[in-house]
Amino acid sequence: MWVLGYLVWDVDPVMVRVLGREIYWYGFAWFLAMCVGTWIMYRVCRREGYGEWRFFGIFLAGYFGPVIGGRLGHCFFYGWAHYTANPVEILHFHEGGMASHGAALGLLAALGIFSWAARVPYVWSLDRIMLPVSFGGALVRVGNLMNSEIYGAPTGLPWGFEFVRDPQWWWPVAEGGSGALPAHPTQIYEALCYLAVFLVLMWLYYRRDAGRRWPGLMLGAGLVGIFLSRFMIEFIKNPQEAFERGMTLNMGQWLSVPFIVAGVALVWYSLRHRRDKRAAC
Repeated sequence: MWVLGYLVWDVDPVMVRVLGREIYWYGFAWFLAMCVGTWIMYRVCRREGYGEWRFFGIFLAGYFGPVIGGRLGHCFFYGWAHYTANPVEILHFHEGGMASHGAALGLLAALGIFSWAARVPYVWSLDRIMLPVSFGGALVRVGNLMNSEIYGAPTGLPWGFEFVRDPQWWWPVAEGGSGALPAHPTQIYEALCYLAVFLVLMWLYYRRDAGRRWPGLMLGAGLVGIFLSRFMIEFIKNPQEAFERGMTLNMGQWLSVPFIVAGVALVWYSLRHRRDKRAAC
């Protein structure tokens, strides 16, 4: 509810309890992202004349790549000391912990295997997978909001959120943790940015036929849009781990830089090497 110009956010991260099991909003957001992504890629494959076998292959790559990569990325980038001492806990997906940069790397690897097996150009897979990735990223950030996690620094703006639930927050209360002060809802900021990227990519694909005319353009535009917005929003986001405190650029920003550079290079290259619209993929 709204109180004195800010929103008190005290949402239960558990969406529903069934037979003693808890289903979290965050997990549901990932599930919904996979479902929407599957539908998008089904429409893309049908539009371009690819059969069910190739659709099934890219579905598997799009599902297992981000999930496995996201988990490994969290363990290696944000919890190296803990997980190297307790490697079995890497398999504890139910305890949470996913990293978007790791998910991106896992997806790249999985799509490489798919493209080789299905005998389609790697860039074909990468361009088109950016459609569900950008939309799915927005849904996952909504899941982070429901978890009251990875929010921003304290703010006096009227749309600030007082995050009441945050039992694992390590900052002292006086510094804005545990819902002590209204904070930037950076989850919403990122979700809106990713949704905007999705709409731009949809326009490029359906209106400009960018997938055929400029191979690599959709991938490059998606990388720049997603990771540049992530890089900028990190400046007002609280550190996710104690070791990030005091860093000029945090872990998320350092990991975003290679993706941004690669995205800019891909946009530049694809625009300079336009392919005839009638050329096959």
